[in-house]
Amino acid sequence: MKNELVIVIDFGGQYNQLVARRVRECNVYCEIYSYKIDIEKIKAMNPKGIILTGGPNSCYEPDSPTYSKELFELGIPVLGLCYGAQLMQHVLGGKVEKAEVSEYGKTEVLVDKKDSKIFQDVSEKTICWMSHTDYISQVAPGFEISAHTADCPVATAENAEKSLYAIQFHPEVLHTVEGKTMLSNFVLGVCGCAGDWKMDAFVESTIKEIREKVGDGKVLLALSGGVDSSVAAGLLSRAIGKQLTCVFVDHGLLRKDEGDEVEGVFGEGGQFDLNFIRVNAQQRYYDKLAGVTEPEAKRKIIGEEFIRIFEEEAKKIGAVDFLAQGTIYPDVVESGLGGESAVIKSHHNVGGLPDFVDFKEIIEPLRDLFKDEVRQAGLQLGIPEKLVFRQPFPGPGLGIRIIGEVTEEKVKIVQDADAIYREEIAKAGLDKEINQYFAALTNMRSVGVMGDFRTYDYAVALRAVKTIDFMTAEASEIPYEVLNKVMNRIINEVKGVNRVMYDLTSKPPGTIEFE
Repeated sequence: MKNELVIVIDFGGQYNQLVARRVRECNVYCEIYSYKIDIEKIKAMNPKGIILTGGPNSCYEPDSPTYSKELFELGIPVLGLCYGAQLMQHVLGGKVEKAEVSEYGKTEVLVDKKDSKIFQDVSEKTICWMSHTDYISQVAPGFEISAHTADCPVATAENAEKSLYAIQFHPEVLHTVEGKTMLSNFVLGVCGCAGDWKMDAFVESTIKEIREKVGDGKVLLALSGGVDSSVAAGLLSRAIGKQLTCVFVDHGLLRKDEGDEVEGVFGEGGQFDLNFIRVNAQQRYYDKLAGVTEPEAKRKIIGEEFIRIFEEEAKKIGAVDFLAQGTIYPDVVESGLGGESAVIKSHHNVGGLPDFVDFKEIIEPLRDLFKDEVRQAGLQLGIPEKLVFRQPFPGPGLGIRIIGEVTEEKVKIVQDADAIYREEIAKAGLDKEINQYFAALTNMRSVGVMGDFRTYDYAVALRAVKTIDFMTAEASEIPYEVLNKVMNRIINEVKGVNRVMYDLTSKPPGTIEFE
Protein backbone atom coordinates (compact mmCIF):
# COMPACT_ATOMS: atom_id res chain seq x y z
CA MET A 1 0.00 0.00 0.00
CA LYS A 2 2.25 2.74 -1.28
CA ASN A 3 -0.38 4.78 -3.08
CA GLU A 4 0.56 7.84 -1.01
CA LEU A 5 4.18 8.85 -1.23
CA VAL A 6 6.22 11.65 0.33
CA ILE A 7 9.77 11.98 -0.96
CA VAL A 8 12.81 13.32 0.87
CA ILE A 9 15.41 15.04 -1.32
CA ASP A 10 18.80 14.71 0.32
CA PHE A 11 21.33 17.56 0.21
CA GLY A 12 23.92 15.82 2.35
CA GLY A 13 22.21 16.23 5.73
CA GLN A 14 23.14 13.91 8.57
CA TYR A 15 19.48 13.38 9.49
CA ASN A 16 18.13 12.27 6.08
CA GLN A 17 17.06 8.82 7.27
CA LEU A 18 15.54 10.33 10.39
CA VAL A 19 13.32 12.62 8.30
CA ALA A 20 12.00 9.59 6.37
CA ARG A 21 11.38 7.70 9.60
CA ARG A 22 9.39 10.59 11.07
CA VAL A 23 7.18 10.68 7.97
CA ARG A 24 6.58 6.95 8.26
CA GLU A 25 5.65 7.43 11.91
CA CYS A 26 2.71 9.42 10.49
CA ASN A 27 1.82 6.16 8.65
CA VAL A 28 2.76 7.67 5.30
CA TYR A 29 5.21 5.89 2.99
CA CYS A 30 8.42 7.82 2.33
CA GLU A 31 11.56 7.38 0.21
CA ILE A 32 14.90 9.23 0.07
CA TYR A 33 16.48 10.47 -3.17
CA SER A 34 19.63 12.42 -3.97
CA TYR A 35 19.25 16.07 -5.02
CA LYS A 36 20.56 14.87 -8.43
CA ILE A 37 17.21 13.15 -9.13
CA ASP A 38 15.64 14.31 -12.39
CA ILE A 39 12.48 16.45 -12.15
CA GLU A 40 10.72 14.14 -14.66
CA LYS A 41 11.21 11.20 -12.27
CA ILE A 42 9.65 13.22 -9.49
CA LYS A 43 6.67 14.07 -11.70
CA ALA A 44 6.27 10.39 -12.63
CA MET A 45 6.19 9.39 -8.94
CA ASN A 46 3.49 11.99 -8.30
CA PRO A 47 4.33 12.44 -4.59
CA LYS A 48 1.86 14.03 -2.19
CA GLY A 49 4.70 16.08 -0.69
CA ILE A 50 8.42 16.83 -0.97
CA ILE A 51 10.84 17.48 1.92
CA LEU A 52 14.29 19.02 1.35
CA THR A 53 16.90 18.02 3.95
CA GLY A 54 19.68 19.93 5.63
CA GLY A 55 23.25 19.87 4.37
CA PRO A 56 26.74 21.17 5.15
CA ASN A 57 27.02 23.72 2.30
CA SER A 58 26.12 27.39 1.79
CA CYS A 59 23.41 27.60 -0.87
CA TYR A 60 24.83 30.85 -2.38
CA GLU A 61 28.22 29.24 -3.22
CA PRO A 62 28.48 28.35 -6.93
CA ASP A 63 29.26 24.62 -6.46
CA SER A 64 26.70 23.92 -3.75
CA PRO A 65 23.94 21.33 -4.24
CA THR A 66 20.84 22.97 -5.68
CA TYR A 67 17.56 22.27 -7.47
CA SER A 68 15.69 24.02 -10.26
CA LYS A 69 12.93 26.53 -9.58
CA GLU A 70 10.53 24.16 -11.35
CA LEU A 71 10.45 21.94 -8.25
CA PHE A 72 8.52 24.66 -6.41
CA GLU A 73 6.09 25.15 -9.32
CA LEU A 74 4.76 21.58 -9.56
CA GLY A 75 1.81 22.35 -7.30
CA ILE A 76 3.16 19.77 -4.82
CA PRO A 77 3.68 20.96 -1.21
CA VAL A 78 7.38 21.44 -0.37
CA LEU A 79 8.94 21.64 3.08
CA GLY A 80 12.55 22.85 3.31
CA LEU A 81 14.54 22.01 6.46
CA CYS A 82 17.67 24.00 7.44
CA TYR A 83 19.76 24.01 4.21
CA GLY A 84 16.57 23.02 2.35
CA ALA A 85 14.82 26.10 3.79
CA GLN A 86 17.68 28.39 2.76
CA LEU A 87 17.84 26.85 -0.71
CA MET A 88 14.09 27.35 -1.20
CA GLN A 89 14.42 31.05 -0.33
CA HIS A 90 17.57 31.49 -2.42
CA VAL A 91 16.10 29.86 -5.55
CA LEU A 92 12.81 31.77 -5.26
CA GLY A 93 14.39 35.21 -4.87
CA GLY A 94 15.05 35.60 -1.16
CA LYS A 95 18.44 36.32 0.39
CA VAL A 96 20.68 34.02 2.44
CA GLU A 97 23.83 35.33 4.16
CA LYS A 98 26.45 34.25 6.67
CA ALA A 99 25.05 34.87 10.16
CA GLU A 100 26.84 37.12 12.63
CA VAL A 101 25.75 34.72 15.36
CA SER A 102 25.65 31.00 14.55
CA GLU A 103 22.91 29.06 16.29
CA TYR A 104 23.61 25.56 17.47
CA GLY A 105 21.66 23.46 19.94
CA LYS A 106 18.37 23.93 21.78
CA THR A 107 16.86 27.32 21.00
CA GLU A 108 13.56 28.95 21.94
CA VAL A 109 11.44 29.62 18.85
CA LEU A 110 8.63 32.20 19.00
CA VAL A 111 5.66 31.54 16.74
CA ASP A 112 4.42 34.72 14.95
CA LYS A 113 1.73 33.19 12.72
CA LYS A 114 -0.47 31.26 15.08
CA ASP A 115 -2.90 30.16 12.36
CA SER A 116 -0.10 28.60 10.27
CA LYS A 117 -0.93 25.02 9.23
CA ILE A 118 2.57 23.96 10.36
CA PHE A 119 2.00 25.28 13.89
CA GLN A 120 -1.42 23.70 14.56
CA ASP A 121 -1.38 22.48 18.21
CA VAL A 122 2.17 23.84 18.73
CA SER A 123 2.98 26.16 21.67
CA GLU A 124 3.68 29.85 20.96
CA LYS A 125 7.12 29.40 22.55
CA THR A 126 8.71 26.08 21.72
CA ILE A 127 12.20 24.55 22.04
CA CYS A 128 13.82 23.58 18.73
CA TRP A 129 17.18 22.23 17.58
CA MET A 130 19.17 24.74 15.53
CA SER A 131 22.33 23.97 13.57
CA HIS A 132 23.31 26.69 11.10
CA THR A 133 25.92 29.34 10.30
CA ASP A 134 23.95 30.97 7.44
CA TYR A 135 20.57 32.62 7.85
CA ILE A 136 17.68 33.85 5.70
CA SER A 137 18.09 37.63 5.77
CA GLN A 138 15.21 38.31 3.38
CA VAL A 139 12.31 36.04 2.51
CA ALA A 140 11.39 35.35 -1.12
CA PRO A 141 8.45 37.25 -2.70
CA GLY A 142 5.08 35.81 -1.60
CA PHE A 143 6.48 34.45 1.69
CA GLU A 144 5.78 35.67 5.18
CA ILE A 145 7.76 35.05 8.34
CA SER A 146 5.87 32.71 10.65
CA ALA A 147 8.39 32.28 13.52
CA HIS A 148 11.66 33.78 14.80
CA THR A 149 14.28 33.39 17.54
CA ALA A 150 16.33 35.97 19.45
CA ASP A 151 19.18 35.69 16.89
CA CYS A 152 17.36 34.44 13.80
CA PRO A 153 14.73 36.74 12.21
CA VAL A 154 13.41 33.90 9.98
CA ALA A 155 13.04 30.67 11.96
CA THR A 156 10.21 29.71 9.60
CA ALA A 157 8.67 31.27 6.52
CA GLU A 158 5.77 30.18 4.35
CA ASN A 159 3.83 30.80 1.18
CA ALA A 160 0.61 29.15 2.34
CA GLU A 161 -1.14 29.73 -1.00
CA LYS A 162 1.47 27.62 -2.82
CA SER A 163 2.02 25.21 0.13
CA LEU A 164 5.71 26.08 0.41
CA TYR A 165 7.22 26.00 3.91
CA ALA A 166 10.78 26.84 5.03
CA ILE A 167 11.94 25.75 8.51
CA GLN A 168 15.40 26.84 9.67
CA PHE A 169 15.64 24.29 12.51
CA HIS A 170 15.42 20.48 12.59
CA PRO A 171 11.91 19.24 13.50
CA GLU A 172 12.97 15.62 12.86
CA VAL A 173 15.30 15.36 15.89
CA LEU A 174 13.95 14.62 19.36
CA HIS A 175 15.53 17.81 20.77
CA THR A 176 12.84 19.75 18.89
CA VAL A 177 10.13 19.15 21.47
CA GLU A 178 7.11 19.59 19.16
CA GLY A 179 8.89 18.60 15.95
CA LYS A 180 6.79 15.48 15.38
CA THR A 181 3.64 17.60 15.52
CA MET A 182 5.07 20.05 12.95
CA LEU A 183 6.03 17.27 10.53
CA SER A 184 2.68 15.57 11.03
CA ASN A 185 0.98 18.92 10.30
CA PHE A 186 2.87 19.11 7.01
CA VAL A 187 2.37 15.49 5.94
CA LEU A 188 -1.26 15.05 7.02
CA GLY A 189 -2.46 18.66 7.09
CA VAL A 190 -0.71 20.44 4.20
CA CYS A 191 -0.13 17.41 1.92
CA GLY A 192 -3.51 15.88 2.79
CA CYS A 193 -2.17 12.33 3.27
CA ALA A 194 -4.60 9.85 4.81
CA GLY A 195 -1.92 8.17 6.96
CA ASP A 196 -3.06 4.60 6.24
CA TRP A 197 0.33 2.98 5.48
CA LYS A 198 0.37 0.45 8.30
CA MET A 199 2.55 -2.58 8.83
CA ASP A 200 -0.26 -5.11 8.39
CA ALA A 201 -1.05 -3.48 5.04
CA PHE A 202 2.65 -3.63 4.09
CA VAL A 203 2.85 -7.33 4.98
CA GLU A 204 -0.30 -8.15 2.96
CA SER A 205 0.69 -6.12 -0.09
CA THR A 206 4.28 -7.46 -0.04
CA ILE A 207 3.04 -11.06 0.10
CA LYS A 208 0.82 -10.29 -2.93
CA GLU A 209 3.74 -8.65 -4.79
CA ILE A 210 6.03 -11.62 -4.08
CA ARG A 211 3.40 -14.08 -5.38
CA GLU A 212 2.96 -12.09 -8.58
CA LYS A 213 6.71 -11.71 -9.15
CA VAL A 214 7.76 -15.28 -8.31
CA GLY A 215 4.86 -17.12 -9.94
CA ASP A 216 5.81 -20.79 -9.79
CA GLY A 217 9.55 -20.04 -9.55
CA LYS A 218 12.04 -21.22 -6.94
CA VAL A 219 13.68 -18.90 -4.37
CA LEU A 220 16.89 -19.42 -2.39
CA LEU A 221 17.68 -17.50 0.82
CA ALA A 222 20.74 -17.59 3.10
CA LEU A 223 19.21 -17.55 6.59
CA SER A 224 21.55 -16.31 9.33
CA GLY A 225 19.02 -16.28 12.16
CA GLY A 226 19.33 -12.49 12.35
CA VAL A 227 16.28 -10.22 12.35
CA ASP A 228 16.45 -9.19 8.68
CA SER A 229 16.94 -12.62 7.12
CA SER A 230 14.35 -14.17 9.49
CA VAL A 231 11.67 -11.62 8.58
CA ALA A 232 12.52 -11.98 4.88
CA ALA A 233 12.12 -15.77 5.27
CA GLY A 234 8.79 -15.29 7.07
CA LEU A 235 7.40 -13.04 4.33
CA LEU A 236 8.57 -15.30 1.51
CA SER A 237 7.23 -18.40 3.24
CA ARG A 238 3.78 -16.83 3.71
CA ALA A 239 3.79 -15.90 0.02
CA ILE A 240 5.20 -18.98 -1.73
CA GLY A 241 5.62 -21.77 0.86
CA LYS A 242 7.74 -24.70 -0.33
CA GLN A 243 8.98 -22.77 -3.38
CA LEU A 244 11.39 -21.19 -0.87
CA THR A 245 14.54 -22.95 0.30
CA CYS A 246 16.44 -21.47 3.26
CA VAL A 247 20.03 -22.50 3.89
CA PHE A 248 21.12 -21.98 7.50
CA VAL A 249 24.85 -22.40 8.03
CA ASP A 250 25.57 -23.09 11.70
CA HIS A 251 29.25 -22.21 12.04
CA GLY A 252 29.32 -23.04 15.74
CA LEU A 253 29.93 -19.39 16.62
CA LEU A 254 26.34 -18.52 17.50
CA ARG A 255 25.08 -17.79 21.00
CA LYS A 256 24.08 -20.66 23.25
CA ASP A 257 21.23 -22.77 21.77
CA GLU A 258 20.68 -20.19 19.00
CA GLY A 259 21.06 -22.68 16.15
CA ASP A 260 18.35 -24.88 17.68
CA GLU A 261 16.09 -21.85 18.21
CA VAL A 262 16.37 -20.89 14.53
CA GLU A 263 15.61 -24.47 13.49
CA GLY A 264 12.68 -24.55 15.92
CA VAL A 265 11.06 -21.59 14.14
CA PHE A 266 11.93 -22.37 10.50
CA GLY A 267 12.68 -26.10 10.45
CA GLU A 268 10.35 -29.08 10.28
CA GLY A 269 7.47 -28.76 12.72
CA GLY A 270 8.08 -24.99 12.99
CA GLN A 271 5.56 -22.32 12.14
CA PHE A 272 6.66 -21.67 8.55
CA ASP A 273 6.09 -23.74 5.43
CA LEU A 274 9.42 -23.85 3.56
CA ASN A 275 12.38 -26.09 2.74
CA PHE A 276 14.89 -25.67 5.57
CA ILE A 277 18.48 -26.89 5.24
CA ARG A 278 20.70 -26.68 8.31
CA VAL A 279 24.39 -27.23 7.70
CA ASN A 280 26.20 -28.13 10.91
CA ALA A 281 29.65 -26.89 9.98
CA GLN A 282 31.01 -26.33 13.49
CA GLN A 283 34.00 -28.67 13.23
CA ARG A 284 34.87 -27.41 9.76
CA TYR A 285 35.14 -23.86 11.15
CA TYR A 286 37.13 -24.89 14.24
CA ASP A 287 39.63 -26.69 11.97
CA LYS A 288 39.97 -23.66 9.69
CA LEU A 289 40.40 -21.27 12.63
CA ALA A 290 42.98 -23.37 14.47
CA GLY A 291 46.05 -21.30 15.28
CA VAL A 292 44.63 -18.06 13.81
CA THR A 293 44.78 -15.11 16.21
CA GLU A 294 44.62 -11.98 14.01
CA PRO A 295 41.08 -10.46 14.00
CA GLU A 296 40.93 -9.64 10.26
CA ALA A 297 42.24 -13.08 9.33
CA LYS A 298 39.50 -14.67 11.48
CA ARG A 299 36.82 -12.51 9.85
CA LYS A 300 38.07 -13.42 6.39
CA ILE A 301 38.14 -17.17 7.09
CA ILE A 302 34.62 -17.14 8.60
CA GLY A 303 33.21 -15.10 5.68
CA GLU A 304 34.91 -17.14 2.95
CA GLU A 305 33.96 -20.46 4.52
CA PHE A 306 30.32 -19.36 4.62
CA ILE A 307 30.46 -18.62 0.88
CA ARG A 308 32.04 -22.03 0.18
CA ILE A 309 29.34 -23.86 2.20
CA PHE A 310 26.51 -21.85 0.67
CA GLU A 311 27.99 -22.57 -2.78
CA GLU A 312 28.07 -26.33 -2.06
CA GLU A 313 24.42 -26.29 -0.95
CA ALA A 314 23.35 -24.11 -3.90
CA LYS A 315 24.96 -26.60 -6.33
CA LYS A 316 22.97 -29.44 -4.74
CA ILE A 317 19.75 -27.46 -5.21
CA GLY A 318 20.57 -26.49 -8.80
CA ALA A 319 19.23 -23.51 -10.71
CA VAL A 320 16.79 -21.23 -8.92
CA ASP A 321 14.79 -18.33 -10.31
CA PHE A 322 15.43 -15.87 -7.49
CA LEU A 323 18.08 -15.27 -4.86
CA ALA A 324 16.48 -13.57 -1.84
CA GLN A 325 18.30 -11.19 0.53
CA GLY A 326 17.37 -9.44 3.75
CA THR A 327 18.53 -6.02 2.50
CA ILE A 328 16.86 -3.21 4.46
CA TYR A 329 16.46 0.48 3.59
CA PRO A 330 19.52 1.84 5.46
CA ASP A 331 21.67 -0.70 3.52
CA VAL A 332 20.28 0.69 0.27
CA VAL A 333 20.85 4.33 1.24
CA GLU A 334 24.32 3.69 2.68
CA SER A 335 25.38 1.93 -0.51
CA GLY A 336 24.81 5.20 -2.37
CA LEU A 337 21.68 3.96 -4.13
CA GLY A 338 19.31 6.30 -2.32
CA GLY A 339 20.41 9.46 -0.58
CA GLU A 340 23.32 11.81 -0.98
CA SER A 341 24.84 12.13 2.47
CA ALA A 342 25.96 8.62 3.26
CA VAL A 343 29.46 7.39 2.67
CA ILE A 344 29.26 5.05 -0.29
CA LYS A 345 30.42 1.69 0.95
CA SER A 346 30.06 -1.87 -0.19
CA HIS A 347 27.56 -3.71 1.96
CA HIS A 348 27.16 -7.46 2.33
CA ASN A 349 23.60 -7.26 1.06
CA VAL A 350 23.83 -4.67 -1.70
CA GLY A 351 25.67 -5.07 -4.95
CA GLY A 352 27.82 -8.03 -3.87
CA LEU A 353 25.77 -10.78 -5.46
CA PRO A 354 27.31 -14.23 -5.32
CA ASP A 355 28.24 -15.31 -8.85
CA PHE A 356 28.24 -19.01 -7.94
CA VAL A 357 24.45 -19.22 -7.55
CA ASP A 358 22.60 -19.83 -10.80
CA PHE A 359 19.66 -17.42 -10.54
CA LYS A 360 17.79 -15.01 -12.82
CA GLU A 361 16.85 -12.21 -10.48
CA ILE A 362 17.29 -10.90 -6.96
CA ILE A 363 14.38 -10.37 -4.60
CA GLU A 364 14.60 -8.10 -1.53
CA PRO A 365 11.23 -7.95 0.25
CA LEU A 366 12.49 -5.63 3.05
CA ARG A 367 14.43 -3.07 1.03
CA ASP A 368 11.82 -0.38 1.78
CA LEU A 369 11.92 -0.78 5.58
CA PHE A 370 13.94 0.60 8.47
CA LYS A 371 15.08 -1.78 11.24
CA ASP A 372 12.26 -0.89 13.65
CA GLU A 373 9.74 -1.44 10.83
CA VAL A 374 11.34 -4.82 10.04
CA ARG A 375 10.75 -5.79 13.68
CA GLN A 376 7.10 -4.70 13.42
CA ALA A 377 6.71 -6.82 10.27
CA GLY A 378 8.27 -9.77 12.11
CA LEU A 379 5.74 -9.52 14.93
CA GLN A 380 2.94 -9.20 12.36
CA LEU A 381 4.15 -12.47 10.78
CA GLY A 382 4.11 -14.22 14.16
CA ILE A 383 7.89 -14.66 14.46
CA PRO A 384 8.74 -15.11 18.18
CA GLU A 385 9.64 -11.92 20.04
CA LYS A 386 12.96 -13.41 21.12
CA LEU A 387 14.04 -13.61 17.49
CA VAL A 388 12.45 -10.33 16.39
CA PHE A 389 14.19 -8.34 19.12
CA ARG A 390 17.46 -10.24 18.75
CA GLN A 391 20.34 -7.88 19.37
CA PRO A 392 22.81 -6.88 16.67
CA PHE A 393 25.12 -9.85 16.24
CA PRO A 394 28.25 -9.71 14.06
CA GLY A 395 28.48 -11.89 10.95
CA PRO A 396 31.63 -13.65 12.28
CA GLY A 397 29.67 -14.29 15.49
CA LEU A 398 31.61 -15.26 18.61
CA GLY A 399 34.73 -15.48 16.46
CA ILE A 400 35.31 -11.79 17.20
CA ARG A 401 34.16 -12.00 20.83
CA ILE A 402 36.98 -14.42 21.56
CA ILE A 403 40.34 -12.65 21.66
CA GLY A 404 43.08 -14.75 20.07
CA GLU A 405 42.62 -18.27 18.76
CA VAL A 406 39.09 -19.69 18.49
CA THR A 407 38.67 -23.21 19.91
CA GLU A 408 35.65 -25.33 20.73
CA GLU A 409 36.47 -25.03 24.45
CA LYS A 410 36.62 -21.21 24.27
CA VAL A 411 33.35 -21.04 22.33
CA LYS A 412 31.62 -23.06 25.07
CA ILE A 413 33.05 -20.73 27.76
CA VAL A 414 31.82 -17.57 26.06
CA GLN A 415 28.41 -19.11 25.20
CA ASP A 416 27.79 -20.14 28.80
CA ALA A 417 29.03 -16.85 30.29
CA ASP A 418 26.98 -14.85 27.79
CA ALA A 419 23.82 -16.89 28.52
CA ILE A 420 24.16 -16.20 32.27
CA TYR A 421 24.74 -12.47 31.66
CA ARG A 422 21.73 -12.19 29.36
CA GLU A 423 19.52 -14.12 31.78
CA GLU A 424 20.41 -11.84 34.72
CA ILE A 425 20.02 -8.65 32.66
CA ALA A 426 16.53 -9.79 31.63
CA LYS A 427 15.64 -10.76 35.23
CA ALA A 428 16.67 -7.26 36.38
CA GLY A 429 14.36 -5.75 33.70
CA LEU A 430 17.29 -4.01 31.97
CA ASP A 431 17.11 -5.87 28.64
CA LYS A 432 14.93 -3.23 26.90
CA GLU A 433 17.03 -0.31 28.22
CA ILE A 434 20.43 -1.50 26.99
CA ASN A 435 20.97 -1.38 23.23
CA GLN A 436 23.61 -4.09 23.11
CA TYR A 437 25.16 -6.33 25.74
CA PHE A 438 27.26 -9.48 25.64
CA ALA A 439 30.11 -11.39 27.25
CA ALA A 440 33.50 -11.69 25.54
CA LEU A 441 36.44 -13.91 26.32
CA THR A 442 39.76 -12.13 26.80
CA ASN A 443 43.01 -13.89 26.04
CA MET A 444 44.23 -13.10 29.55
CA ARG A 445 44.78 -15.90 32.06
CA SER A 446 45.50 -15.22 35.70
CA VAL A 447 45.91 -16.98 39.02
CA GLY A 448 42.86 -17.43 41.21
CA VAL A 449 41.79 -19.44 44.25
CA MET A 450 38.81 -21.81 44.29
CA GLY A 451 38.36 -23.64 47.57
CA ASP A 452 41.76 -25.05 48.51
CA PHE A 453 43.08 -24.96 44.96
CA ARG A 454 44.94 -22.37 42.93
CA THR A 455 43.57 -21.88 39.42
CA TYR A 456 45.05 -20.44 36.24
CA ASP A 457 42.02 -19.56 34.15
CA TYR A 458 40.53 -17.01 31.73
CA ALA A 459 39.01 -13.59 32.37
CA VAL A 460 35.59 -12.80 30.87
CA ALA A 461 34.72 -9.20 29.97
CA LEU A 462 31.14 -7.98 30.10
CA ARG A 463 30.06 -5.27 27.65
CA ALA A 464 26.83 -3.21 27.72
CA VAL A 465 26.23 0.01 25.79
CA LYS A 466 23.58 2.63 25.23
CA THR A 467 23.46 4.07 21.74
CA ILE A 468 21.04 5.61 19.26
CA ASP A 469 22.82 4.97 15.98
CA PHE A 470 25.70 2.60 16.91
CA MET A 471 28.11 5.25 15.56
CA THR A 472 28.79 6.46 19.10
CA ALA A 473 28.06 4.65 22.36
CA GLU A 474 28.39 4.97 26.13
CA ALA A 475 28.83 2.15 28.62
CA SER A 476 25.56 1.40 30.43
CA GLU A 477 25.35 1.95 34.18
CA ILE A 478 24.33 -1.49 35.40
CA PRO A 479 23.57 -1.66 39.15
CA TYR A 480 26.47 -3.14 41.13
CA GLU A 481 24.32 -5.88 42.66
CA VAL A 482 23.37 -7.14 39.16
CA LEU A 483 27.02 -7.20 38.03
CA ASN A 484 28.00 -8.91 41.27
CA LYS A 485 25.40 -11.63 40.74
CA VAL A 486 26.54 -12.17 37.14
CA MET A 487 30.17 -12.41 38.30
CA ASN A 488 29.33 -14.96 41.00
CA ARG A 489 27.30 -17.13 38.65
CA ILE A 490 29.88 -17.09 35.83
CA ILE A 491 32.77 -18.02 38.13
CA ASN A 492 30.77 -20.76 39.86
CA GLU A 493 29.02 -22.19 36.80
CA VAL A 494 31.44 -21.72 33.88
CA LYS A 495 34.46 -24.01 33.88
CA GLY A 496 37.70 -22.25 32.92
CA VAL A 497 36.86 -18.73 34.18
CA ASN A 498 38.17 -17.18 37.40
CA ARG A 499 37.77 -13.44 36.72
CA VAL A 500 34.95 -11.23 35.43
CA MET A 501 35.47 -7.61 34.32
CA TYR A 502 33.10 -4.86 33.18
CA ASP A 503 34.19 -2.80 30.17
CA LEU A 504 33.55 0.93 30.70
CA THR A 505 35.01 2.12 27.38
CA SER A 506 32.87 4.44 25.25
CA LYS A 507 32.85 4.58 21.43
CA PRO A 508 34.99 6.39 20.39
CA PRO A 509 37.76 5.68 21.34
CA GLY A 510 36.78 2.01 21.63
CA THR A 511 34.48 -0.03 19.40
CA ILE A 512 31.36 -1.83 20.62
CA GLU A 513 32.72 -5.24 19.64
CA PHE A 514 36.13 -6.40 20.86
CA GLU A 515 37.70 -7.23 17.50
